[in-house]
Order: sequence, then structure tokens, then C-alpha cells
Amino acid sequence: MSITGAEAHRDRFIAYLGKEGLRVTGQRLAILEAALAHSGTFTAEALLEGARSIDDSVSRATIYRTFPILIACEVLREVDVGKDFKYYSLREPKRSFQAQVICSDCDKIFEMDAPFMEWYGNSVAEKLNLEAQSQRLQVTARCPGTCSNEKKVCTTP
Repeated sequence: MSITGAEAHRDRFIAYLGKEGLRVTGQRLAILEAALAHSGTFTAEALLEGARSIDDSVSRATIYRTFPILIACEVLREVDVGKDFKYYSLREPKRSFQAQVICSDCDKIFEMDAPFMEWYGNSVAEKLNLEAQSQRLQVTARCPGTCSNEKKVCTTP
């Protein structure tokens, strides 16, 4: 994440806390900093490790109470891949629609531009005289010969 992108996320988070009458705490800032340090998707457990390395008083409960705040102020986005836990990633500036391809062996999530999906969703909704609010495209795939299911490591770029 670029310096200006990280600063924008920090400013947005702090402004949102103030607007909502919530305190800016060291724990919340540690969680934010841990999120900013991640590239790609991450789990709550991975974020907990990073946040605890910044502030060892961060608890699992604090992580889960802070996630809705980070999502509401558009710093994080939730990525649901149909498992019993969610992934999260930093919200990037408006990009074209993203399709997700999930490796079923190692759970790595690849995102790629799919601008046709926005057009498709709007077209289908319009034909039904509706307004599209959200949509997602997820493909589950395997990395043939490049994933080791035992190690859960994917060598696909």
C-alpha cells in the first residue's frame, strides 16, 4: 500500500470514529496498522497476530468488534468464499469489477478485473426494472501440479 493510500485509510478511520462518537484507542490503531501491513487477503487470525505484534493487549474480541467499523468506514472489505470464516482485504480506490478465483487446495484468493460483470449485472437488473445493488463472481479452481495440499502452499503467481 502506498504511503498516501495508507494515510487516506488512517484519516478515514479516525474521522469515522470521531463522527460515530467512538474513541481512538491504541488497540484500534494497532488493528488498523496490522491491516495496512497486509497485501492481498487475510483472516482475522492473521490480523490478530500482526496487531498483537504492535500492541500485545489486542484481543480476538477487539478484532471482531473493530472489523465492522473498518468495513463501515470503507477501509476493509469482507470476502466471503463460503467457508466457516471470512477473509478481509484493504478496500482499494474504485477499480473495475473484480472476479475472485479461489484455489480449493491452498485457499489462496486471486482477483482479476472483470468489467463485463458490472455491465451484465446492470443489464439483467434493468430488464427486470430493478437496480443492481451488488454482485460477485467467484470461481473455485485447483492449481494443477503446483499446490501441495499437505503444505497448503500455492506456487501459482
